[in-house]
Amino acid sequence: MGSANEVSERRREMQNQRPAGVRFLEHISATSFSFKTYQAIVLVLTFVAYTSYHATRKTTSIVKSVLDPETTQLGFSHWLRFYFSGAEDRPGLKKGWAPFDAPDGTALLGQIDVAFLASYSVGMYFAGHLGDRFDLRIILTFGMVGTGIFTSLFGVGYWLNLHSFYYFLVVQMLAGLFQSTGWPSVVAVVGNWFGKKKRGLIMGIWNAHTSIGNITGSLIAAAMLEYGWGYSFVVPGFFIASIGLMVFFFLPVSPDKMGVENEETQEPEFAEKDNIVEPLLEGHLIEKERAVGFLEAWRIPGVAPFALCLFFSKLVAYTFLYWLPFYISHTAVDGRYLSDSTAGTLSTLFDVGGVVGGILAGHISDRLDARAITAASFIYCAIPALFFYRLYGSISLWWNIILMFVSGIFVNGPYALITTAVSADLGTHSSLNGNSRALATVTAIIDGTGSVGAAIGPLLTGYISTRSWNAVFTMLMIAALVAGLLLTKLVVAELSAKIESAKSQTSGRSSRSSVPEILV
Repeated sequence: MGSANEVSERRREMQNQRPAGVRFLEHISATSFSFKTYQAIVLVLTFVAYTSYHATRKTTSIVKSVLDPETTQLGFSHWLRFYFSGAEDRPGLKKGWAPFDAPDGTALLGQIDVAFLASYSVGMYFAGHLGDRFDLRIILTFGMVGTGIFTSLFGVGYWLNLHSFYYFLVVQMLAGLFQSTGWPSVVAVVGNWFGKKKRGLIMGIWNAHTSIGNITGSLIAAAMLEYGWGYSFVVPGFFIASIGLMVFFFLPVSPDKMGVENEETQEPEFAEKDNIVEPLLEGHLIEKERAVGFLEAWRIPGVAPFALCLFFSKLVAYTFLYWLPFYISHTAVDGRYLSDSTAGTLSTLFDVGGVVGGILAGHISDRLDARAITAASFIYCAIPALFFYRLYGSISLWWNIILMFVSGIFVNGPYALITTAVSADLGTHSSLNGNSRALATVTAIIDGTGSVGAAIGPLLTGYISTRSWNAVFTMLMIAALVAGLLLTKLVVAELSAKIESAKSQTSGRSSRSSVPEILV
């Protein structure tokens, strides 16, 4: 009797822990949400949330050519001509902005990028640690509102006529810290609601938010340039802060906190392990799981090689994220130079390829049940894709579009796979004996290590591009090669497992066929 009362009390306690928006919707609908409904809410809300993160992150790359016009020649193409009209009357599009319009302006912009990404990567490790110990909904809301504030403060420099390099540097560093709360939190929340079955495909589709966010940020920032580059930061900043409030009121963090039974519980053998107990709704008390330590998470099989692989993969991906619009506007396409706005819009096709690549990588890895083989294959294919984009991308606009799209598939495909399905798989690895409190930490380790590479790539590009873009692409191809080689051991292990499995199936069939018939 006492146990039943205790369970009932705990259930009421969890009902009160539900987000206010969820309680309100359940009240007006006069029914409790099902597990599937919660899954839908989680997918949509985390998708929109991380879309807004990347939308604010993308704005800097669009505004770069305005802050540092350098030798950009405003040309015309046969499409999107409305971007060009009246460009000569827009002072923000031609004159640059001190201190970035100086001869070392490109290098200063590179330092701004590395400051943001360095604080982002450092903050990532702490965010993952906090995410496994505190309410993910609060952490995510705090990060999104903070990101909105500091993204907007960068744009406020336009109206306050600020020209201090250190102002923009500090603002970007603080924005990076708040941005670091996003990825470990959303992956942990999605991992709480979805089991391993079809995780690669589901997360491949869900991870389209990265590219959708880049596209959204590019289009918003490019459109706002007409009114002044400050708006390119303030509008996305307001957008992410608004979504942050939606997260606070509506995001369900996990099934147990919502008081619903997890219909996708995997690995039933975990129930027999020590310290693992049945769900609360079945009338048993839940023993609080111990959060996995930082060093302990590093020792989970597969974490280190995938983290180091992501270091080089994100070096390539984030160089494109931060420098592709700048590269396009400073490279003659079919003998013409595109405007800053058109270059920013054109660069979104790389992210469209990234959406396709993420979905393909997730689906293929699910079908093959081989994350490392899939990731390595995409990475190796990225090398010739980058080579041909640099070599033939300037021939015509259509060649540029096609080769940029293909490059996006192979560059962003493995990046998306590793940061989503692989991170979730390793965060629920069998060596953890069912402990679910490692997702955010493992995700933070993998993506945090990758973000160090993401900081180094744009920084090096800022210096190398002033001498030769050929050298930049050579650096990117070498980074892709190293990323693939780092997965060699895991690829060999997966291939060996596949071969052994095929042999055992073949021998099983042959042994059955060799059994003599018994005459009766």
